[in-house]
This record gives sequence, C-alpha cells and structure tokens, in this order.
Amino acid sequence: MKKSRIETVTIQSQCLGKEMKAQVYLPKSYNTSERFPVLYFLHGRNGNENILFEVELNKAADKMIDQEKIKPIIIVCPRIENSHGMNSSTITKEIPDPCDSNRKIHFGMYEDYIVKEVVSAIDSSFSTIADRSGRYIGGVSGGGYAALHNAFRHQDIFSKVGGHMPAIELELEEEDKPYYSSQDIWEKYDSIHIANSQDILDTDVYLDCGDNDEARFYRGCSILHEILKSKGISSQNHIYHGNHNLEYVKSNIEKYLDFYAKLPLRP
Repeated sequence: MKKSRIETVTIQSQCLGKEMKAQVYLPKSYNTSERFPVLYFLHGRNGNENILFEVELNKAADKMIDQEKIKPIIIVCPRIENSHGMNSSTITKEIPDPCDSNRKIHFGMYEDYIVKEVVSAIDSSFSTIADRSGRYIGGVSGGGYAALHNAFRHQDIFSKVGGHMPAIELELEEEDKPYYSSQDIWEKYDSIHIANSQDILDTDVYLDCGDNDEARFYRGCSILHEILKSKGISSQNHIYHGNHNLEYVKSNIEKYLDFYAKLPLRP
C-alpha cells in the first residue's frame, strides 16, 4: 500500500551563503502528472525544520486526507533559524541572544531566502501549483510573525496565511531590539502596521492563540483581525484553550489543516 513520505531537502542558499535544510511532506497520492498545493509552515525562534514531526503535521495530514476532509497537499517546513524571517543584514551572522544564553540571534537576508530561494527550490523539485492560488504560508510563534509579514509583503506569492500563537507585539520590546535598528524598521515588518498602511489583496487569514498564552499574543491577534475585517479581508480569529507551547499547536493542528486545505462540500 502506498504511503506518504517525508524528504529532507538541502537548499544551497545564495542569500545566506550557507546550506539550509527543509523537511517536505508528500501525500501518498503524490505524483508528477498532477500539481499539488503547498503549505510552507515556519517554526518558532527555538525550533527548526523538525516542527513537522514535533506537532505531527504529517500524521494529521495523513488522517485528514484519508478521511477526505482535506485535499492532498505538500507541506514544507524550512529552517529559518532565529531570524524573524526578515532581511536584517546583507551579511549573514549570529550573536548570542541577551535574553537566552542557550539561543543565538540570526541576521541575514532571510526574507529573500524564504520568498525567493525556498519557494523556487520547492517549485523546481516537486510537482506544485506554482502560483499564489496554490501556495500558502503559516507558522507558530516567531514563525507565525514571519508568515504574516511575508504574506502581506509578498501578496503575489501567497493566497493564505496562518498565524498560530503569532508573536505579534504591540510595541518594540527590549528583547527584540537587536533585530531592528530603528522604529521604522520594526514597523516595516510588524503585521499590524503593514495591514494599517497598505492594501491587502484577496488573502485568507487565520489567527489563533491560547487563552493562557504567557505573552498574551491574543491581544495582537485581535487588533490585526479587526483591521483586516475593516478592510474587507477574509480573516478569522480564534482563542483556544492552552498556553504558548507546542502542545497547544499540536492540539489544534487539524483545525489549521482544515483552513489551508479543506475540500469543498460535495453537492
């Protein structure tokens, strides 16, 4: 019996000047004679491409595809390091995180790496729907922050975006100042400021956060949601039970997949 499979892909990044890994889930029906939609799912600041396994995205996708709840979909979990998914420096480098001695802060052209190199590598290596109609992006915590600003800043690339307990701050926090040389740079990547200052195309947005989220990121989700709704954007915002951790994400992963890949109701 044919099964889904997971491939580890190495991307030789010119933007970052180093090799980067990605985990790619291919549904059991994957073949090169069809084109499949792609979900790019980004890890948080302490994570890596193994978010695919940590929240059991592959198992949830297998189950929901078998039950015909979602369409077969390719899921890509690229390594973005602790970068905020932004273009922070033309020189790739890392420094100790002053707020966590076990963590590094990564600087480089990570936005270009995501929207140019990762997407290009996947479209050239797999049978994908290579336009925005079949290309979605989402992420957890810092990855949710990155997914939102990349979707809003590159609306020609992605048609759906999910921020799952996304690290949306209401002001530039002290711990984030190493990434941003000015308030203007912070606002350039802050999803609330982006939504306030520019038009958003026909992009579907899904926001959610735990009711016990330690950083209270549900506040930013609520503000962003109201801005998007006021502009006529298809946006949904949910508060589920849970804390700011991977267990929260894992407990809601089927809801996320339903948003990205739900099959239309049969007549």
